[in-house]
Amino acid sequence: MTTTYKNTPYDQIEVGMEATYERTCSADDFYVSAHASGDLNPIHLPKEDRDGDGDFEGVAPSLWVASLISAVLGNQMPGPGTLYKSQSLRFLGRAYEGDHLTARVKVTEKLPDYVVTLRTTVERAGGQVIVEGEAEVIAPRTSKIAKAVSLPGLTVRSHEHFDRLLDLARPLPPLITAVVAPEDRKSLGGALLAAENTLIEPVLIGSREKIEDAADRLGKDLAHCDIIDVASHSQAAAQAVALVREGKAQAIMKGQLHTDVLLAQIVKRDVGLRTDNRLSHVFVMDVPGLDHLLFITDAAINISPDLEAKVDIVQNAINLALALGQQQPKVGILSAVETVNTKIPSTMDAAILSKMAERGQIKGGIVDGPLAMDNAIDIDAAVTKGITSLVAGRADVLVVPNLESGNMLAKELAFVAHAEVCGVVMGARCPVILTSRADDDKARLMSCAVALLYAASQKA
Repeated sequence: MTTTYKNTPYDQIEVGMEATYERTCSADDFYVSAHASGDLNPIHLPKEDRDGDGDFEGVAPSLWVASLISAVLGNQMPGPGTLYKSQSLRFLGRAYEGDHLTARVKVTEKLPDYVVTLRTTVERAGGQVIVEGEAEVIAPRTSKIAKAVSLPGLTVRSHEHFDRLLDLARPLPPLITAVVAPEDRKSLGGALLAAENTLIEPVLIGSREKIEDAADRLGKDLAHCDIIDVASHSQAAAQAVALVREGKAQAIMKGQLHTDVLLAQIVKRDVGLRTDNRLSHVFVMDVPGLDHLLFITDAAINISPDLEAKVDIVQNAINLALALGQQQPKVGILSAVETVNTKIPSTMDAAILSKMAERGQIKGGIVDGPLAMDNAIDIDAAVTKGITSLVAGRADVLVVPNLESGNMLAKELAFVAHAEVCGVVMGARCPVILTSRADDDKARLMSCAVALLYAASQKA
């Protein structure tokens, strides 16, 4: 898309000429301004409570507001080719996130050497002037039409959905959590960070020597942590399961051991933590630009699930989404296409799952499919393809055909779209926090927050 601007050269400018530019303040504007200027004054950030009244409203940076004047001068009056000589400013009021602003310039005098002076103002909706001043510019000498190619889009990497979950989780009683083999800096550090944030009360199970060595490298004191000294990872996993069965732990957290070793103990028929539902993993993702949490399942446990397994996978994801505050989660069953095709088994499964939800065999959410990725999450794509659905373009939960596709989708969102990611295993008698070696501290912290919120929802 190309925007065209036509200037008004000096010899065509007359006193009294004016032009305007309108803009609505957004939270992203304030963050971009902070990054560009280096001004990190918290009063200008929308997540800060500026006056302690409990309301979080960012005050627009004053010079950002004033910069709207420059947009009028550079684009319209005099327009392309204009250069500033000076600008005076007086701030009479403030703008806030959501305010609609109008920048206005009016020619007051023409001076020698192509200099023009203009009265400049910025108004809030309703005509309240919040900035006034005078600009002195060098106007262009000749007529010029400038084609300004649209600027590259900006994505502000805010993760407000995860911040909200943390705010909900921190006041809850911490979850007594059996942490299996926290024998390296990352796994131990994540557990201790969650404890510091009052999300979990860790019981550390594994080699005492390795755990204490990891603590020394982190500079952490384990005096207030229970440590159960167990030599092998298999025994550590079995001990964690036993603690849950005995009511001495409410969750399990994976440390530095293979997932298969941990799950082997959890799924044992007589002494494990099985329920009527199959185990499945649910990624919870905070994707920049998406106005809700996104859930992806199953990308970690069930390699190539059949229809029966997918029923449990869908139900587990709905249960978690409900626990995290999603009202009647919208579940999109993904495939390569959005129409049923007997040659593509995932489309058949999707259609059956949708009908099962319609008949009440899957509860708590709205399920539809098959949907391709684009029309599952983008409303314009759904409309373009003529899909009429309560889910298409609005999916909260994405159910993938198999582990490979789910794993690739989750990692693409994390490493390309800069989503923050956490996740838990559902379907056991307690939440299982299944962290990855690549997870950073925030991912481990959020996985604990999600587990705590889910556990709390089951008691309600």
